[in-house]
Amino acid sequence: QVQLVESGGGSVQAGGSLTLSCVVSGYSRDCMGWFRQAPGKEREGVAAIESRDISSYADSVKGRFTISRDNAKNTLYLQMNSLKPEDTALYYCAVPAVENWCAVVRGILLGEKYWGQGTQVTVSS
Repeated sequence: QVQLVESGGGSVQAGGSLTLSCVVSGYSRDCMGWFRQAPGKEREGVAAIESRDISSYADSVKGRFTISRDNAKNTLYLQMNSLKPEDTALYYCAVPAVENWCAVVRGILLGEKYWGQGTQVTVSS
């Protein structure tokens, strides 16, 4: 059974940094992604990693966020720098629910997914 547990969220001032972690069990592939959902808005893709050498980002976070994975720890990370108030959201990690499937477009992991419970990031101005 696939399980994802996020952590690392918190409250920071604009310009600050946070690193989110997602510990994954029951899944060993490289294809993973981060999403976020702000109050009153739809969930949106933030970043995704297709393999050890291929990752992509939404335009809104490009140059500020970095996605990475530590295979030995089965952990996905999202390093977030130069945070802005508009980055405030509940952040989720996700992996494909379909075996051998991985499709990513502009940082968005497509298709049916398994989700974590989310970790809150709040950026104040």
